[in-house]
Amino acid sequence: MHSEAENKDYRVGRLNKTNLGDLDELHKAVYGSARPADFFQKKYDTAYTGAEYLGYIAYNRQDTAIAYYGVMPCFVQYANKVILSAQSGDTMTHPQYRNRGLFVELCNRTIELCREEGVRFLFGFPNQNSYPGFVNRLGWLTTEEMECFCLPVSAIPWGSLSNRFPFLKGIYRFYTAAILKKYTLPRRGIAGSVMNTSFGGVYRDDAWFNYKTYNTTQVIRVGRAMAWISIAHALIIGDLELEGQDFDHTIRGLKKIAASLGLRQLFFHSSPGTPLHHLFATRYKRIPSFPVIFKDLEAGIPLDKIKFTFADIDTF
Repeated sequence: MHSEAENKDYRVGRLNKTNLGDLDELHKAVYGSARPADFFQKKYDTAYTGAEYLGYIAYNRQDTAIAYYGVMPCFVQYANKVILSAQSGDTMTHPQYRNRGLFVELCNRTIELCREEGVRFLFGFPNQNSYPGFVNRLGWLTTEEMECFCLPVSAIPWGSLSNRFPFLKGIYRFYTAAILKKYTLPRRGIAGSVMNTSFGGVYRDDAWFNYKTYNTTQVIRVGRAMAWISIAHALIIGDLELEGQDFDHTIRGLKKIAASLGLRQLFFHSSPGTPLHHLFATRYKRIPSFPVIFKDLEAGIPLDKIKFTFADIDTF
């Protein structure tokens, strides 16, 4: 394991409970915005897996965080096996320190740490900026590309208006909570729709649902079906549990809810070949979405059989 040490004109230290605040400052420098005060504390609290703080921060000589790479341990289930894995997480480099190899160094250190902690494989959903580094420089394997379905909704755009006029944000939050109250269930998530005899996916147990509370989501009842959703510029479906209900009836119900919230789109992302993907793909236009990449650390399973929906991604 690497210890904190001088390295050229910067030093590298492992992520820990006391330096999580440095991620907040780095996020502001990279993205120009702050996360909620406890966001990174919750996101990297993966003690339920037996492994936590799997990441490294680079600091300049003034002790300012200039780069970070880390992963979030979780379990994946395949063929009745539950395997310790980790999702590739935040990749941040300060604008003044880019193109210096920091991402590659921090990623390699994190991979070594994962081996030591018993992680069997890593997976991720990189954006177009980080994808070349993962695949071309670090040897990650691309197994597929997720696909997105964007369903139009006829609605007065209250949601987008609240983003344009700050004085409306509080009113819209209150209105959204009031509308969703009659649909919301006392649950933190739903079972993974990708799981069947031939596919595996993220192991969603109570510990994982408790962990996923770093973002605001709801489980709502739509007739007999359940939808795990988040509200942003659209109604984003993390996953669906139809419970025998007709798919088209469920989508009509979700569109009705979206319209009442002033949201003009439904979004759903899924791995190809899964049951929900088939239902969406036979009715709606598909759009290429996130590449799915893996770093195999001797997992001993076919990684192309691991499938995902948007609820599995750290941004949901």
